[in-house]
Amino acid sequence: MSVTIEVEGLSKRFGTMTAVDVVGFAMEEHEFFSLVGPSGCGKTTTLRCVAGLETADDGRISIKNTTVYDAASRIDVPTHERAIGMVFQNYAVWPHMSVFENIAYPLRLQRQSRSEQQREVGRVLALLGMEPLAERKPSQLSGGQQQRVALGRALVASPDVLLLDEPLSNLDAKLREHMRIELKRIQRDTGIPILYVTHDQLEALAMSDRIAVMNEGRVHQIASPVEIYERPATKFVLDFIGSVNYLPAELHTVEADTVMLHVAGGATLTLPRPSFVPDAREVLLGVRPEDMVLGRSVEGSDLHATVELRSFLGNLCEYRLRYQGHELRVQTEKDELVPEGEDVVLGVRRGYLLEAGAERDPTARAS
Repeated sequence: MSVTIEVEGLSKRFGTMTAVDVVGFAMEEHEFFSLVGPSGCGKTTTLRCVAGLETADDGRISIKNTTVYDAASRIDVPTHERAIGMVFQNYAVWPHMSVFENIAYPLRLQRQSRSEQQREVGRVLALLGMEPLAERKPSQLSGGQQQRVALGRALVASPDVLLLDEPLSNLDAKLREHMRIELKRIQRDTGIPILYVTHDQLEALAMSDRIAVMNEGRVHQIASPVEIYERPATKFVLDFIGSVNYLPAELHTVEADTVMLHVAGGATLTLPRPSFVPDAREVLLGVRPEDMVLGRSVEGSDLHATVELRSFLGNLCEYRLRYQGHELRVQTEKDELVPEGEDVVLGVRRGYLLEAGAERDPTARAS
């Protein structure tokens, strides 16, 4: 499969602060590729460098095999000459223009004829399901509809790639969910690859073909959503994508398919062997909330804890439990209601292992 965007050794500094630190990735044709991480991790700066809105200090960027930036060769193609469409967090639709005029604006800049504009804008309006709204002004539209206008304006000139910078963050939860589906549908129907920036882990997991997880200007892991969640490459990825409980433990025995651990409080757990086992006796056991079983035993892997808080979240229940001074977060089906204050058996199905004292190092791997 051909590469749409290739970024090599990209670095960007603002004074003494390094915002992007030797970042590299290759985005494939027709791919929905997300950059995800906390605020200040460098994901938006990376996107803006790809767009030409920021000039990197080092590295190389190519779009569809055309080099648009190369520090060594002093190549820096202006934004308007890069075959991209871009959608920002704040939509940036013009309030004095109709939906049709907003979407047609890039074609006007290209001096396309009125008939060409009618044809191309009509195509995009049909794709977005907005034909009845063509003559409305942005003030007459909902937030989701304004976002679709911004998306239509980015799509109308048939760019080589769409760059989306947290485009759903200003929408309410219901609209965000709807627009996730719409974006995936539009990307499937058009085949245009999308480079997407978000700090929302669930959004990235739900929409992406592959994800690059970033922190402090560096890429920690690039993989499919399933692999990112199930086989995190670093403790940061394990912490950031989803939730995890940690317990100090001693690694007792390692077999072909299992490991035996002595955890804080004296309990012994026998778990499926993770793909990464530290070469150390003192370890940190990480367990995701859904990998704990509340009120039922898991053979060879039980803890005894106390329910402190219970929260009903609609599709599930979330509990905060206390075990030997450690707070544990557990998620169960909504019909498994356990009263607060009750002592319970807590089964552990599987976990991740880190070397104790080196939790910040890239040593985490999943079962």
